[in-house]
Amino acid sequence: MPFDIARTRAAYPALTEGFVHFDGAGGTQTAAPVIDAVTGAMRAAIGNRSAAFTPGRRSLELVTAARVAVADLLGADPTGVVLGPSATALTYTLARTLGAGWRPGDEVVVSRLDHDANVRPWVAAAEAAGATVRWAEFDPATGELPAGQYADLVGERTRLVAVTAGSNAIGTVPDVAAIAKTAHAVGALVCVDGVHSVPHGPTDLAALGADVLVTSAYKWSGPHLAAMVADPALWERLRPEKLLPSSDAVPDRFEYGTPSFPLLAGVAAAVDHLAGLDPRATGDRRTRLRAGLAAAQTHEESLLERLLAGLAGLPGVTVLGSPARRCPTVSFRLAGMSPQATQEALGGAGFCLSSGDYYAYEYFQAMGLRDSGGAVRASIYHYNTLDEVERLLTELDRLATGGGTMAG
Repeated sequence: MPFDIARTRAAYPALTEGFVHFDGAGGTQTAAPVIDAVTGAMRAAIGNRSAAFTPGRRSLELVTAARVAVADLLGADPTGVVLGPSATALTYTLARTLGAGWRPGDEVVVSRLDHDANVRPWVAAAEAAGATVRWAEFDPATGELPAGQYADLVGERTRLVAVTAGSNAIGTVPDVAAIAKTAHAVGALVCVDGVHSVPHGPTDLAALGADVLVTSAYKWSGPHLAAMVADPALWERLRPEKLLPSSDAVPDRFEYGTPSFPLLAGVAAAVDHLAGLDPRATGDRRTRLRAGLAAAQTHEESLLERLLAGLAGLPGVTVLGSPARRCPTVSFRLAGMSPQATQEALGGAGFCLSSGDYYAYEYFQAMGLRDSGGAVRASIYHYNTLDEVERLLTELDRLATGGGTMAG
């Protein structure tokens, strides 16, 4: 049974406005059940967390439900789910906490393929501790991140390896499990940025070999909140800076301030929505999530295949990278037009795409493209259609053959 794209699109009210959204890597549109859950929670009486009265118990229940939902999504333990405002904020919290125990001569390994949120926090923590930063390099022609190089990068003083599970710039899917095996052989922790990978297929924390994985709900149809997951035993060993009266329990000790309870309701609703992507799927939520995301992945990959083939046939279009495994994300440049001008021309025709470096700072710096505007990114999500891909290719062909504005 083919992926029911009409049913899927009907769940996203924003799509009725008619824009073509190829900007899922920057944030997806919000599913209707999520909107309803957030609105319902805001309409209800909610107090701060307390078991003493009903509105307080509702807040406790919303936090618990969000943790359980994220755990189901990632194959994690709910008591190891830390919730927070963004992947960047959570990673900084973890980096400061781990970095407090590092010493001169210790080493951390980061990758030039990663979003800066999984680079700069570690670099800053290493610098503060006097530790050494070592860099994993990508292949500039293919965009691959060779796992073999980690045998030379990782050693007895390595304390942490940070790596992406999916490049938000060009979609590369590195062999995280192989990288993690190398890191674990010397006792190093592995922090995986799953922000771009989690929306595009089933995720299993154990299979990845991730000690910590970070994801953002607004990249998978939910509200603008994030989660950082690990084995609760790891959190028990860490002592983040915190207010004295705040909870010292795990995972609460890593969460600063009062959370947005209505948005947490949206997180759980977003996971439920993903679990319903394949209406034929049965079983518990984890099982249905794997089935639904696998079905969505097959749909997205078919669109990606057509997009890549179409771009290859357009004059003046250069696609960055050609990784063997990639999320449905493509960055490209159009000859004679700056990336921003290309974005604006496509935006005027109703297409929503990103331009610039999309915070993949090291990638574009290494490619020598950052100062000239980076690239244009088309990121496919499960509500996109083949017709939208064809329309994008048609518009790009028009721009490439003289319908655009020359770069200044």
